[in-house]
Amino acid sequence: MSKIKTRPFDASNYLNDEADIAAYLQVAMEDGDPALLAAALGDIARARGMTQLARDTGLSRESLYKSLSGERAPSSDTLFKVIHAMGFKLTVEPLSTHG
Repeated sequence: MSKIKTRPFDASNYLNDEADIAAYLQVAMEDGDPALLAAALGDIARARGMTQLARDTGLSRESLYKSLSGERAPSSDTLFKVIHAMGFKLTVEPLSTHG
């Protein structure tokens, strides 16, 4: 019997254009979990290139890998630097309308 070789799923392999990336980031933000947001940003960073993101944020690649691993919630400073360096902006809208 032959064995089937598999690789773990990596979302960064499927983030091919800005529309896909923006939709992915939006879903991660809607969940409300900072660690999930960090992991999604890490996927995007790997899809685009972590080295360039490190240059753009002024943070080391090692620091970015740790911060964007999804194992912990990074500081708000790191999140804002990464989001800005990726060319995104955060917007706020009400969860529901009242009245």
